[in-house]
Amino acid sequence: MREVFQQELREVQTRLVEISELVELAIQRGTQAFQTSEVSLAEAVIEDEQQIDALTTDLDELAITILARQQPVAKDLRIIVSALRISSSLSRMGELAEHIAQLARYRFPESVIPKGLGKTFREMGDLDVQMAAQVTELLKTEDIHLIDSIRNTDDRVDELHAKVFEKVLSDTFKGEVTNVVDATLASRYHERFADHAVSVAKKVQYLATGEYS
Repeated sequence: MREVFQQELREVQTRLVEISELVELAIQRGTQAFQTSEVSLAEAVIEDEQQIDALTTDLDELAITILARQQPVAKDLRIIVSALRISSSLSRMGELAEHIAQLARYRFPESVIPKGLGKTFREMGDLDVQMAAQVTELLKTEDIHLIDSIRNTDDRVDELHAKVFEKVLSDTFKGEVTNVVDATLASRYHERFADHAVSVAKKVQYLATGEYS
């Protein structure tokens, strides 16, 4: 029975990594579609979000079944509880990647990025992709040294998020109301994606050390 239980715990980790890899692909494609107005790429992200949702639901059901049948304690309990929390954050990251892609599709064939903010959104997108890759690696290895890097990258995304608001609310901004709305929403989606990456990192830290900060 113990060996079966350990196999189930390994299955939980494997599924978390699988979901994280799909989220990583979604944000890669979503930010590319956003930056280049590639509507076919945006639609692929939107369609693939259903797979992330399905895998998240399956993982949650597995974790709950393990809780009910095995009644784990100590670190084994932390693994299951953390998995449930991490899957929720990954699901939300997938949804945010989808939202970014949806903005590109809504404005096609026009660019969704207002003039003067292209460089800022490119950097935000690159940082989100970087954080998604680090989250996947963190879930594979539990290398807690990645946590500080994820947090530091999030700080930079926060700076860029503030920069977008400063730009669109300035007297010199010449965009239309729709440009302001698009930029505000897009910046918020990028920023929240990074926040959820930090949330996953904190949960892995709790899993590895028993401490949550």
